Order: sequence, then C-alpha cells, then structure tokens
Amino acid sequence: MKKFYLLFILSIVFGHEIAAQENLLSKEEAVVTTLQNNFNIVVAKNNVEIAENNTGILNSGYLPTLTGTAGANYNRDDSTIEFPGRLDDNGNPFPDVVLDKAEAQRYNSAIRADYVLFDGLGRLYNYKRLKEQYQLSELQARETIENTILQLFSVYFEIARLTENQKVLLQALEISQDRIKRAEYSFEYGQNTQLDILNAQVDVTNDSINLLNANQNLANAKRDLNVILNQDLNNTFKVDTVVRFIPRLQLDEYVKLTNNNNVAVLQSERSLAINDYDIKVSRSGYLPTVGLTGAYGWNLNQSAASAFFPGTNASNLNFALGANLTWNLFDGGGTTVRVKNAKIAYANQELTRKQIELEVNRDILNALAIYENRLNIYQIQEQNVVTNQNNFERSEEQFKLGRITSIEFRQAQINLLNAQTNKNLAKYDAKLAELQLLQLTGQLLNVEL
Repeated sequence: MKKFYLLFILSIVFGHEIAAQENLLSKEEAVVTTLQNNFNIVVAKNNVEIAENNTGILNSGYLPTLTGTAGANYNRDDSTIEFPGRLDDNGNPFPDVVLDKAEAQRYNSAIRADYVLFDGLGRLYNYKRLKEQYQLSELQARETIENTILQLFSVYFEIARLTENQKVLLQALEISQDRIKRAEYSFEYGQNTQLDILNAQVDVTNDSINLLNANQNLANAKRDLNVILNQDLNNTFKVDTVVRFIPRLQLDEYVKLTNNNNVAVLQSERSLAINDYDIKVSRSGYLPTVGLTGAYGWNLNQSAASAFFPGTNASNLNFALGANLTWNLFDGGGTTVRVKNAKIAYANQELTRKQIELEVNRDILNALAIYENRLNIYQIQEQNVVTNQNNFERSEEQFKLGRITSIEFRQAQINLLNAQTNKNLAKYDAKLAELQLLQLTGQLLNVEL
C-alpha cells in the first residue's frame, strides 16, 4: 500500500513538472487562432466572399452582352442529269450531263452586342438589394464569430477552472499523505491506534481518485478546445487563470447602445431594407424596357458550276444597329401580385424586427441580472474561502496538538476544499455571464477579455 501511494505521488509530481513546461495559451492567442482556423468561421468568411462577388459590376446587369457565332458548311455532289426524249439540232439524243465532285462551301461569322438602357429601374434596385445582402452576410458571419468566441471561452475558462481545482486537489492529497506519516509516527509511539492510519489511507484513496478524475476532465477539456482551435487534438498547453471583470459603468454604457450594436437587431434592419428593395424591383415590371443592339457579320458562299449555271464565289460584310422598346402593358396581373406580396413580406419583416428588439431588451435585462447575481455569489465565495482557510489552519493546529480527532480535521479539510472549488466555479460562471452580456450588447469582439 505504501508503495502504491509513493508511486502515485511521484506520478503526480512528474505530471506537474511536465505541465509546468507547457506553453501558455493566452486569451488573445486563442482568439486569433480561432479566427484563423475554426471551420465555422472559415465557412462564414467564404459566404461573405460569395456575397461580395454578387455585388460586383460583373453581376450588376449594367454591362452589355457580347455574343459571337461562326459556322461552316461543306457539300459535295456527284450527279447525272438525263434528258429522255430530247434531241439535239442534228436529231440525236441529247447527251447526259455528268457532274463529278461538285463542291460547295459556306462560311459565316458574326458578333452581336446587346445593351439594356432602361429596364424600369429593376436593375438599379436589384443592385442595391445585393449590397444589402452583402451587409447582411457580414452580420451573419459576425454572429457566427461571436457564437464561436463565446464557445471558445466557455471551454477555455472550464480548462482554467479545472486547472485551479487540480491544484486544490493536489494540496488536499499532500495533506492527506502527510496525515498518514503523522498517524504512523503516533502509532509507533503509542499515541493512537491503527484506526487513525486506516482513516488517513481511506482519505488518500478518495483524494487520489478525485485528482485522477480532475486530470481526466482537464485532458478532455483541452481536446475540446483543440477542436475549436482546429489543431492537433493531442496538443497540450496551459491557460491563463487570471480573470478581470469590466467596470459596471462601462457595462451600462454598452447596454444603452444595444439596439445600435446587437447583431440580431442589425440583421433585422438589413432584412427590412432588402424587403423594401424587393417591392421596388417588383414595381419595375410596370415600366418599359429600352435596349440597343449591334451586329457585325461576314459571309462567304462558294458554289460549284452546274449544268446551267457557272460556279459562284460571293462574300459580304454587314453591320447593323438597332434600338427596341418593350412594354408589357398587361401581364395577366402577375406584376400586381408580386408587388402586393412584397409589401406583405415587408410588413411581416417589420413586425419581426420589433419582436427581435423586444426579445433582445428582455435578454439584456435577464443577462444583467444573472451577471450581478453570479458576481455577488463569487464575492461571497471568496469570503467563504477566507473563513474556511482560517478554520482549517486552526483545526490543523488543534489536530497536531491532539485536541481534535482526525475526522474533525478531515471535515475542516473538506470544507476548505469545497469552498475553494465553489469559488473557482463562481468566478468563471460570473465571467461567462459577463461575456454573454457583452454578446447581447454587441461588444464581445470589441473589448479586451
């Protein structure tokens, strides 16, 4: 049994020496790596690039279309022409006419340009609509980034919490291990019984199991973070356990500007603008379309000689310009229906925007209340640690003097352990509540965490 405890302590110490050599992954480095490598963020950036391409001049409809055509035909005829019953001037039968390898070729090429001068302003409003769609895609990418960063820090702070818990559990194990030695010495001098040694060994076993579970949870959490960072799952690192809270006055300023910065509210406004352009695009169907056309062509015809006509070789060039006006005076009511439906969609989007603003304001109030509550709990837990630390130190003195039992000392140790782990949990819960509040106010990506 003693050999087991010794080997376990050595493995723990060796493990901590390895951990001490791990590189520190700062919050800033974690954010930068996530922005560069995270799969969801990369996909979101690609979608923004697609939306940006759609807003380019090549997709605007303002450029003319240019079409080129070319063709070639080849014919070969082998024929015999008979004249039954026909006589020549001498009264002889008219001879047959044989055409052997009579070849004919035709070549043509043309280029045509079309340009729409006016299409009822549909092209203009559709172009503006694509601009709004691009801004909406940027906001959607920002939402993805915010959600991913929040997920990043939820795992990052979980690693920090487990790291601090690991230190607490290691201290508890060392205290319990020291109790075994003290119990053994006291037993040798007849000051206690074998029962004290057994109790200490049981406590060491429990502390060892708790520490092993904490180590496993910590390793799992690091792998979870590696997934978010999109790096080797076996990559090891340390994290920053220092937590700084934003001053309340600064948070209040962020809350006041929520409707100007919240990503959901901004998306609803962009969607409303898109619906407005949908109405204008639909109305363009009431107006005429004016366009220009131009063409330039070349043709070459080469025909073989026949029985009655000599062979020909003709070529020509042609150039044409034209203008056209198309006005759909009545399309069966399709344009009217589209305009009405676009107006209804606009009204629905306006209602959605109001609902989102109401829900965001509710979420802000809830998040602010949750943050204040968790911050108060953290402050209480800090004081609780101080109280339990004093109680443990006094209990330790009394235990060394033999005035309290090992069970009473163990209870003081457990109380301190629980107080320390509860404080760690409260600290990171309060920080995560602050991050959720920052996300709702639209400031998550603008502040130093």
